[in-house]
Amino acid sequence: LWRRLLRKRWVLGVVFGLSLVYFLTSTFKQEERTVRDRNLLQVQEHEQPIMWKVKFSSGNSSQPSNQCRNSVQGKLLITDELGYICERKDLLVNGCCNVHVPSTKLYSCESCLPNGCCSVYEYCVSCCLQPSKQHLLERFLNRAAIAFQNLFMAVEDRFELCLAKCRTSSQSVQHENTYRDPIAKYCYGEYPPELLPV
Repeated sequence: LWRRLLRKRWVLGVVFGLSLVYFLTSTFKQEERTVRDRNLLQVQEHEQPIMWKVKFSSGNSSQPSNQCRNSVQGKLLITDELGYICERKDLLVNGCCNVHVPSTKLYSCESCLPNGCCSVYEYCVSCCLQPSKQHLLERFLNRAAIAFQNLFMAVEDRFELCLAKCRTSSQSVQHENTYRDPIAKYCYGEYPPELLPV
């Protein structure tokens, strides 16, 4: 019965017509969403500057003082939110670096270049947390492109900003597959690393 019904031209015409209507409505809805999103971005661009949540306070932290957040992933080195960098074995149970160990350093820029790019992630974070870098970070936040707005709107304080800023990003690479500077690829500075000759 179904085979005979599907062979009739008017049934095929109805199926084709319904498919065409579905396709057109889906296409127009998608186009409306795209236009609405584009308009929303343009309004945000021209209406007002981005309101950043990052607080630059002397304590530099929204956490209780007896606990520290830290850079977590380092195999050998860890940077805590106070700006101390230490060996992983010298990390205390509260997440802070043990400041009584001679190898622990505060606001160390040991592997960093003058342009704000470092060869070690943890040194990048520690250097970025220096109080003298506050104006540089504020300038960056004020100039941050819309493309980075979602990333940097999520940060709550300076430590989180430095963690996010020092991670390698699309600004650290060229041709989408090689680092602009393969040695100093973690940057807290305003601008991406300089292109090195290939």
